[in-house]
Amino acid sequence: MDPDKTLTDMNRYSIKKITMFLSLTIAGCIPAMAQQNIQFTQYMFNSLSVNPAYAGYKEQWFAQMALRTQWEGIKGAPRTGSFSVDGILDPTNKKMGLGIQLTTDKLGSQSSVAAYANYAYRLQLDPEDTQRLSFGLGIGMTNYSLDGSMLNPVHSDDPEIPVGTIGSYIPDARVGVYYYAPKFYIGASVMDLFSGDRSNNIFRWDTNASDNLKRRRHVYLIAGMLTELSEELKLRPSILVKDDFKGPTSVDLNGMLIINERIWLGASYRMGLNLWNKSYGKNLPLTDNNSMSGVAQFYISSKFRLGYSYDYMLNSLRTEQSGSHEITLGLTFGQKSERVVSPRFF
Repeated sequence: MDPDKTLTDMNRYSIKKITMFLSLTIAGCIPAMAQQNIQFTQYMFNSLSVNPAYAGYKEQWFAQMALRTQWEGIKGAPRTGSFSVDGILDPTNKKMGLGIQLTTDKLGSQSSVAAYANYAYRLQLDPEDTQRLSFGLGIGMTNYSLDGSMLNPVHSDDPEIPVGTIGSYIPDARVGVYYYAPKFYIGASVMDLFSGDRSNNIFRWDTNASDNLKRRRHVYLIAGMLTELSEELKLRPSILVKDDFKGPTSVDLNGMLIINERIWLGASYRMGLNLWNKSYGKNLPLTDNNSMSGVAQFYISSKFRLGYSYDYMLNSLRTEQSGSHEITLGLTFGQKSERVVSPRFF
């Protein structure tokens, strides 16, 4: 019996079963509300933030910290921090990836702290092990809080305003699928599965309150490719699509030049699209243009990398603030038991 043919047949059978299960899961999770999920401009350096199936992709243990200050100059503007670490649990077969992600986010009087554990099952698709199809599941908990003392109501005795800080812990889950080859990748995920449940209000300081501050369910699509322009220069275009099927569809178009595999320079363009007749934009003078970004990443050493990006707003908000800044620090650590078959550019 040909072992390669057996491996291929088993993979096809497993992929068919798991894909059917994942498709049904995603289809049942699509209804959502407004878009307000945390966004990082430098997601392309570590896609664990948008897809749990990415865990273990680098096939080495990798830690990354990201700090983002959005709309600099506006009081109460978003401030976000994230720390993640992921790698392979079984270095020989490389079938199981594990990732841990911690995120903190603050917007005015609102804040959230989240922790997720992500597991990915990675199917080998070719004997050379240059292609893998990964299925991911993330389980976590988010603490949402609201500081009533930071609010400035019209009436000081407004019963809708809480006294002091209130909060609540909400369990959550996310699912994803991710395929990669040496020069191409594509992935899809659904985030904030439980947070999208409208029947579970977070803040119950008033029994008549019908709204809550938890994030809503989102669907993500990521894709990209790698083109060699010369021996020293590579081009890495990519796209990120985010939708909640209620507000505008958010699209990030990115292009990175990779110089000698150590210097990454590029740009991103973010826009909102109304792909079908959504009601959010009726009678509102909204623009599809959101922002343009300059992005850079430098390998200080073979294991340590530094990234920076600056977002310039293209909508009416550009006159009220001085842009958004984001810094990332990445570290590869641990001992490899086997050689990584191909360099990791995604």
